[in-house]
Amino acid sequence: LQWLSGCNPILISDGSVVCAEALWDHVTMDDQELGFKAGDVIQVLEASNKDWWWGRNEDKEAWFPASFVRVSVEQEEDTGKSRHKHPESKQQMRTNVIQEIMSTERVYIKHLKDICEGYIRQCRKHTTMFTVAQLATIFGNIEDIYKFQRKFLKDLEKRYNKEEPHLSEIGSCFLQHQEGFAIYSEYCNNHPGACVELSELMKQGKYRHFFEACRLLQQMIDIALDGFLLTPVQKICKYPLQLAELLKYTTQEHRYSFVVIQWLIKHFLEEIVVFDYSGPPFT
Repeated sequence: LQWLSGCNPILISDGSVVCAEALWDHVTMDDQELGFKAGDVIQVLEASNKDWWWGRNEDKEAWFPASFVRVSVEQEEDTGKSRHKHPESKQQMRTNVIQEIMSTERVYIKHLKDICEGYIRQCRKHTTMFTVAQLATIFGNIEDIYKFQRKFLKDLEKRYNKEEPHLSEIGSCFLQHQEGFAIYSEYCNNHPGACVELSELMKQGKYRHFFEACRLLQQMIDIALDGFLLTPVQKICKYPLQLAELLKYTTQEHRYSFVVIQWLIKHFLEEIVVFDYSGPPFT
């Protein structure tokens, strides 16, 4: 059984069995996205795009973010010997978790950039279609989040040890930016209103066509705008899960800082009203 990172491109050929194990819950309100829980096994049907894959979970087929899964490719050996999984060292497991954190951060930045440049920028050019108040309701403070996350990723990259990833001290980066994550509270609390406002606009053909044109112009995956706007809500709920996983493979002398990090993120998550969230409890 070979495990591959969810953000690496994979080739699906006839006869192969390609399945993905969900690393995190994927909570979605968009019928075009595939919802699943951590531990679910998803059949990957199409993976030409490095960020979004097409897959099947139970009886539903839809898009899902590649960064939320890790892929297992099962191949029959010519010798006919039974397959077995080699246990990975704690050091290698820590490397895997850190690389997963780095990879998902890079993908997330691209999503935020696409929303800000592909949608907001175009909306502001069409003052006859959108008021300032409407845009504030739909997009909230996502531009502030994009600015914060760019700085956060830049600092993460500085602490990432490319030669020996397991030695990367990314915990200090979370501590340094702990107050910055509070901006998600405003976004998450605004999100229900954004969904209502967007739903009303989508009842009119000109807005449906406009948003679709924005998506195509930015060369974004075939998911509706409300699906993209859910990404920050999913992201902030994912951080405690990633940190908990990293904590498992952190040496004793560094464990305290990660316990503090995990507590801090969970603490302000408890104060966020997350619309229709059905993931793991925050406590």
